[in-house]
Amino acid sequence: MIQRMAKRIKALREERGLSQDDLARIFGFRDRQTVSAIETGVRRLSADELVLAVEKLDVSLDYFTDPFLLAGEGRFSWRLDGADDAVLDAYERKAGPWIAAYRTLAPQVGRGPPLLRRTLALESGARFEDAAHAGERFADEFGLGDAPAARLAGVMERDFDILVLMVDAEPGISGAACRLPDLDAVLIARHELPGRRHFDLAHELFHILTWDTMPPARWETDGEAGGKKIERLANRFAAALLMPAPALERFGRWSHLAEDHLIARLNAVATELQVSSSALRWRLVELGEVDDATARGLPEAALHRNGGAVAENCPPVLFSRPFAEVLGLALVQGHLSVRRAASLLGLTIDGLADLFAAHGVARPSSLRAE
Repeated sequence: MIQRMAKRIKALREERGLSQDDLARIFGFRDRQTVSAIETGVRRLSADELVLAVEKLDVSLDYFTDPFLLAGEGRFSWRLDGADDAVLDAYERKAGPWIAAYRTLAPQVGRGPPLLRRTLALESGARFEDAAHAGERFADEFGLGDAPAARLAGVMERDFDILVLMVDAEPGISGAACRLPDLDAVLIARHELPGRRHFDLAHELFHILTWDTMPPARWETDGEAGGKKIERLANRFAAALLMPAPALERFGRWSHLAEDHLIARLNAVATELQVSSSALRWRLVELGEVDDATARGLPEAALHRNGGAVAENCPPVLFSRPFAEVLGLALVQGHLSVRRAASLLGLTIDGLADLFAAHGVARPSSLRAE
């Protein structure tokens, strides 16, 4: 509790553009050293000082006490396609409590944070070839098979203890990586086309694994080319992970194909790999299987964004099974009320019951009683 309040005091001060001297004057302290001691957790706020903070800084008491907030803790890196700052700020306030709830409840139900945090041995000076090689090694070493997209989320959850959440995002937001001191999370807009979802998932994995050596910006613009080097490195890693050369070799050579046959094979193989045809096109250019001029000359309308001509986008279930399991155990063990859980997720009580059913998680008895 002391550390939580310390982080939130500092976060609020910085958000308001206040110095430690400014905050000392608000509290009536003699010097800023007292504020520094509070912000580092050396000194706790008294009850009277907490009331003063609520009054003078115009925030609710929950801001300082609610464990289901990420104020001063979580750092996000969002993938955007047109969303403005106001939309992003509002959605971050909405999504933060989901991650904070899991971070708080998981240890309470016996699922503590990982002992070790895995990283990728790449730094900002890495070459694009290095990122691609790392993506291929990842697919191989974690046994992702001939269609890595199908198994990636499970490996991230099981082997890396990354919280992966499929969410209903605002228009223009496709996904995000989030770093906490004791938890990593990835959010993916579940109504995006499958190829886009899978690419975003692999892209955000790169940011999680390189956060310490290459911390990403708070937001980035979607795009296959251009942009900051770190984002291009993430794209190369994602493409190689989802479309490793060994998985592509079984489809034979590509360079001899006429345009119509090339397009047909691109669409068919993309469907099998669960990626977009366009992403596969540029991966083949990278591997020297298709020349750049040919790739650029292909009609965009003929390339299927969904990875298949008639594939229907059936979005995955909201959030994830591990998330639903922790939530269910928290309800069973009394760490959370049904109404608080439903409110937290923005669901009705019936919607909460449907969520457990969709993930194959037993409905808590407290929910059946509602």
